[in-house]
Amino acid sequence: MFSWMPRDPLAVGSKAPDFSLPTESGKKVKLSALHGKNVVLVFYPGDDTMICRKQLCEFRDAWPHTRGLNVVVFGVNPQSAESHREFRERYKFPFPLLVDADQQVAALYNSDGGMVNRTVYLIGPDGKIRYVRRGMPQPKEVLAAAVKSKLKNTVSV
Repeated sequence: MFSWMPRDPLAVGSKAPDFSLPTESGKKVKLSALHGKNVVLVFYPGDDTMICRKQLCEFRDAWPHTRGLNVVVFGVNPQSAESHREFRERYKFPFPLLVDADQQVAALYNSDGGMVNRTVYLIGPDGKIRYVRRGMPQPKEVLAAAVKSKLKNTVSV
């Protein structure tokens, strides 16, 4: 396969690869430390570009709907902490932006390449991928997977 061709995203139901990345403020985020939460990862190509800004603003605007769903959201791309900090402050994102400087985490999630492949993942409280889609899925579509995950975890057998 040609290295420049995008790979398929990781499959729903598979275990999400663990990672540790710094936020724009320098705080480390480790996926395994978020066990028990729904984690949304929004891989996007660049800070403050038209489409990326629109996508992350949609998640910002949907933020009130995440209450009660045990959801944390992270934007992920290789730009610097300073770029992320300015972008986050300018658009008042209530969620952190992770610095994946060498695209190692993007590579773990098949979202790497010359540019980051725009991909959204929802990882359930059990660490398994519950939702994945390339492009710009609506936040309500992503959050619907969190609702299903919550219901699955509350149903007793």
